[in-house]
Amino acid sequence: MGSPARNRRGVVTGAGSGIGKAAALRLMRQGIDVIAVDIDEEKLADVKSAGCKTLTIDLSDADARARLAEAADGFDYMVNSHGIILIKSIFDVSLEDWRRIQTVNAESIFFLCQQIGPRLKPGGAIVNLSSSSAKLAATVEVAAYAASKTTITSITRSFAYALASRPVRVNAICPDIVDTPMQDHVLAGVSKLRQAEIAELESARTRAVPLGRAATADECAGLIWFLLSDAASYMTGQAVNFTGGMVTW
Repeated sequence: MGSPARNRRGVVTGAGSGIGKAAALRLMRQGIDVIAVDIDEEKLADVKSAGCKTLTIDLSDADARARLAEAADGFDYMVNSHGIILIKSIFDVSLEDWRRIQTVNAESIFFLCQQIGPRLKPGGAIVNLSSSSAKLAATVEVAAYAASKTTITSITRSFAYALASRPVRVNAICPDIVDTPMQDHVLAGVSKLRQAEIAELESARTRAVPLGRAATADECAGLIWFLLSDAASYMTGQAVNFTGGMVTW
C-alpha cells in the first residue's frame, strides 16, 4: 500500500520467522533497504538471500541494543516484531518466567524506541507488534505474554507523544490468529495443558473468528507497511486490531 519508497532504510526485529520475516520481505518489495535482526542466525537465511542485510543479536541485552541503535542511525522505519511466548498455567508462572517475558518483549521495545526513535529521520515511523491478547484474555495459559503485550500498547502511546514533534509516528498492531510457527507452538502447548486435541482447539479457535479463518503473515505485513507508509501519515499512538473481527475495541 502506498507508492514504493526509494532511498529509504528500515530495521525489522524478529525477522527470522513469522510476521517479522514477512515484514522484512514486504519492506524489501517496497524498495527499502532493510536490516533484518534476529537472535538466530540460521533463521535469517531466507531474508538474507532476498537481499536484506542481517544482524544476529540478543535484544534483551542492553549493549546489543546500543549496537543496533548505532547501525540504524538515520533510518526511516523501525518494526519491533521480536518476542517470546510462555505457555504455562497462570498459577505456575514463576518470577523468573515473568521477568524473562517482560525483558524480551517489553523492556527491549521500550529502550529500542528510546534509543532509535530520536535517530529516525523526520517523517519516519515505528510499528510495534502487540497482540489481541493485550485486549482479550481468554487464553490464560499465555497470561505473562499477554501482560507484556499490554505493556507494548502503553509504550507505543507514550512514544507517539514523545516523538510527535520530530515528527516520527509510533503505532502498534494487535494480531490474533496468524498462521506462523508461534501459533503452532501455542496450539501444541495449550493442547497439552488442557488435555484437548489440537484439531479440536484449532477448530474452536477458528469458529470464534467472524471471518472464519486465520490471517497470513504477509497480510499482517501489509498492515505494518500501511502504518509505516505516507498513507498513514495522520495516524500515531494507535493499537490497530488485526483479528478478523474477533476483537473490535
